Amino acid sequence: MKSILSHWRQDLPSSLVVFLVALPLCLGVGLASTNNPQITGMPNIFSGLIAGIIGGIVVGLFSKSRIGVSGPAAGLITIVLGAIAVLGSFEAFLVTVVLAGVIQLIAGFLGLGILGNYFPSSVIKGMLASIGITLILKEIPHALGYDKDFFGDEAFFQNDGHNTLSELLYAFGALQPGSIIISAISIGILILFDRPFMKKWSVFKLIPGALIVVLLGVGLNQLFLSIYPDFYVNTKHLVQLPIAKTTEDFISYFSFPDFSALNNVNVYVIAGTIALVGSLETLLSVEATDKLDPEKKSTPTNRELKAQGLGNILSGLIGGLPITQVIVRSSANVNAGGKSKMSTIYHGVLLLVSVIFLPTVLNLIPLASLAAILIMVGYKLSKVQLYKQIFALGLEQFLPFIATIIGVLFTDLLKGIAIGIAFSVFFILRKNYKNNYSIKKHPEEKKLELILSQEVTFLNKSSILETLNHVHENYHVIIDGTHCDAIDYDVLEIIQEFKNYRSKELNITVETINIPEITLTSKH
Repeated sequence: MKSILSHWRQDLPSSLVVFLVALPLCLGVGLASTNNPQITGMPNIFSGLIAGIIGGIVVGLFSKSRIGVSGPAAGLITIVLGAIAVLGSFEAFLVTVVLAGVIQLIAGFLGLGILGNYFPSSVIKGMLASIGITLILKEIPHALGYDKDFFGDEAFFQNDGHNTLSELLYAFGALQPGSIIISAISIGILILFDRPFMKKWSVFKLIPGALIVVLLGVGLNQLFLSIYPDFYVNTKHLVQLPIAKTTEDFISYFSFPDFSALNNVNVYVIAGTIALVGSLETLLSVEATDKLDPEKKSTPTNRELKAQGLGNILSGLIGGLPITQVIVRSSANVNAGGKSKMSTIYHGVLLLVSVIFLPTVLNLIPLASLAAILIMVGYKLSKVQLYKQIFALGLEQFLPFIATIIGVLFTDLLKGIAIGIAFSVFFILRKNYKNNYSIKKHPEEKKLELILSQEVTFLNKSSILETLNHVHENYHVIIDGTHCDAIDYDVLEIIQEFKNYRSKELNITVETINIPEITLTSKH
């Protein structure tokens, strides 16, 4: 514990940046999850903050992720809204969150976290780049003073019929001068803080640029109110934390699960869905965060599933939304220089303190300031240099990378990842198709050698058959299995058929070395 606390000089400033990123995202996800007036018993906006606080403090304490940050995920909003509609109340939905946590806890003990090791590197890097682009595209409207969509919205298609790209056009048609000035100056300051000469000043190592941006945004907006009210950014373009006037008001923000819903079979189906989707998003984020980590620490994924399970159990018990590890907050932590998991714990404490003691102060922060911070996070995730590096590795890496980016941008995170993996699998099959044997041709001697490698599977059946079908008459064919540990029956079958039938038709001499003989059931 002492070694973790020894990094407080880096972790405290970093936690402040993560807090400033997480605050509007928690509020946004909480707001979006309440956005169905046709359903009674919807959660209040505080449910997103509960998940953020637990994700920071509880998951942070039990996780072994050095710089990963957990909280409510926008990718689960559709599931949340659909589940509440099916179950009829938020209290019944909270039971599914608790059960999802139990499932994740069991999955961690069963060692299912190993699934996180099977995501291709090109796909993970594509996911990071796509999230960067999505952040930039989604935050530009907020930077311009157009706040129709909630912070943290990741979906391409919107409920109002708009999409990510068309929303930009609407934003440019509804410009708010004060927001534009604040966001432009904020981006300039953040770029300045990234310059090497700024790192030489010890004071700027302790005070993050994001804090300067937020303070300046609040100051500028108050200045607008005093000297030029037309530029003043009004309440709907500011942070809107719920303000509890009494202890009873604060307690009313919490909800508790209705365990009588355990009689409803839909509860178990929804719990399984939340556990599956949440675990996949967590494992993807863990893999991506480990790649961003300057120290390249490896997060134990089974421990992470257990931590997420505990977090979801507690979140469900007190009225919070489902929790996953979230790449946007995690990457903000990396960029801000977080050194240990204390930065994520500190950010959870800051969220808790802010909603209890500082809601009035925080409600002065312009969303344009926070949008500027997220735009810079997005830029760092999707730099041009990254595309050049992946392109230099060849098409086998670049095409899955680009496919993942396009898939995530125009669908959602999990579908985009699936598209990227499909491209990666194609190249794996293609390589397997070509590389599990080699051919040596000796045309002057009318001889062909087919040398099989260590593992020959049914995936090689087509290419080996094609090779044998193109052998000319009167050739001497040598099929060498000396280096093989295993040959699938499918491959043995076509070799045997070639030896028994086609070779005799074309007067081809077939010599097999260490190839098992099989009995064919019929002539194919």
